[in-house]
Amino acid sequence: MTSRNTSPRYHGLSIALHWLLAFGLVGSFAVGIYMHELPFSPTRLKLYNWHKWAGVTILALSAARLLWRLAKRPPALPARIQAAMPGWQTTAFHATHHLMYGLFFAVPLTGWAYSSAAGFPIVWFGVLPLPDFVPVDKALAEAIKPFHELTAFALAALVLAHVGAALKHQFIDRDRLLGRMGIGPV
Repeated sequence: MTSRNTSPRYHGLSIALHWLLAFGLVGSFAVGIYMHELPFSPTRLKLYNWHKWAGVTILALSAARLLWRLAKRPPALPARIQAAMPGWQTTAFHATHHLMYGLFFAVPLTGWAYSSAAGFPIVWFGVLPLPDFVPVDKALAEAIKPFHELTAFALAALVLAHVGAALKHQFIDRDRLLGRMGIGPV
């Protein structure tokens, strides 16, 4: 059963999960870009492990966020903002959020599949060994790798669009939309 948040601001747990995922996604993407170009070394191996740990954490946070969102629906956009938004912006708003949620799962799952197929197990934070997602198969790993990269770049593009739209609302429209996510007044 879901309950609608009647406050214009998101619930505190929703805000916390939003910002944890935001920082985790940006950090993991940055490390992924950086480590990709490093020569084989202990530093590269350490960064790959960190990247995998971050991916599993992002996957877990995404599942928690989705379950919480299904249980505690977000507040409706304030009427003043809805009235000012053209139809295409409303459609883009919903499409971006749905695509981001899908990619919150697709990116870490394709990374996990790639790691498993390449024969590199994931031991979360060096403590919890995770099962292989797919069998070891070098050809499969090479087939999966581009999908992980493609989904990661697609998610990065959507995140940039999301941030750009939020900044537009805050500084051009001046409609205090960021207040809903805990930044300033609503």
